[in-house]
Amino acid sequence: MNFLSNYPTEILILLFLIVTFFQSGIDKLLDWKENVSFIKEHFKNSPLKNKVPFLLGIILLIEIIASILMSIGVYQLYVSGEKKIAFLGVELSAITLIFLLIGQRLAKDYAGSMSLTVYFILTVFGVFLLHN
Repeated sequence: MNFLSNYPTEILILLFLIVTFFQSGIDKLLDWKENVSFIKEHFKNSPLKNKVPFLLGIILLIEIIASILMSIGVYQLYVSGEKKIAFLGVELSAITLIFLLIGQRLAKDYAGSMSLTVYFILTVFGVFLLHN
């Protein structure tokens, strides 16, 4: 576990975000119809109501790309201490969370938008640690 001792905070944040975003992306892929139905209902009174499948697809794509980049980043930290790819993945995670926050606020789901804050704080801390 030498890589964990050299970059413990970075690795743990990356692993947390990989699990969070990869699981979310896989859930969207495996249960697309149910996710679209749920989110259409959630956004029925917002300006986003007619764009749900398109926007959900964008979120799905960014989540999967961010997860892949962060996974590669964990490997690079282990092999060479390189942080660039992991940094890009964490940045995409932060952008995803901002998109989700915008959606929650437009849907007037203030409790849901508040719950994103914890993820965002951790993600910004990851950006801070991985920025060279």
